[in-house]
Amino acid sequence: MRSLLLTIAASTFGALSQPVLASELKVEVLKLDSTGTGASLGYVSIAEGDQGLVFKPALNGLAPGLHGFHVHELPNCASGEKDGKTVAGLAAGNHFDPAATGRHAGPAGDGHLGDLPVLSVSDDGSASDAVTAPRLKLADVQGKSLIIHAENDNYADKLGGARIACGVIR
Repeated sequence: MRSLLLTIAASTFGALSQPVLASELKVEVLKLDSTGTGASLGYVSIAEGDQGLVFKPALNGLAPGLHGFHVHELPNCASGEKDGKTVAGLAAGNHFDPAATGRHAGPAGDGHLGDLPVLSVSDDGSASDAVTAPRLKLADVQGKSLIIHAENDNYADKLGGARIACGVIR
């Protein structure tokens, strides 16, 4: 009887080995410049998966290549002033680091929880490859910001450069 129920469940709900995603957040990502936010670049869906928090982008209009991708501590994409200069997305604060480690150690390391795997943008300016943050839960990121940086991030001495896109995670 148990085998029959499993067979019915598998045929009704799909393969049981598929990752089951809990509730999902959809974050609109906006282009940033020194005056604030601009046009929508698309969305990033965020959901819990078997291996951690899954970030699934559906973005267009970005420069091709690898980009730093982080959860920042504050739910604000506005520009701000630093050292007498206006900085895009500064109101998002620093990388999410609730344990105050002060370290960039990558998504699986023991540093900032906001360190995500890099975002890969295709030659046509689109990004659709999901990345997984193994140490995060959905509740951790609500009320934070999602930032895309201009350059790659090696989680050491090259941390992504300028903030070029932002979305508030509600």
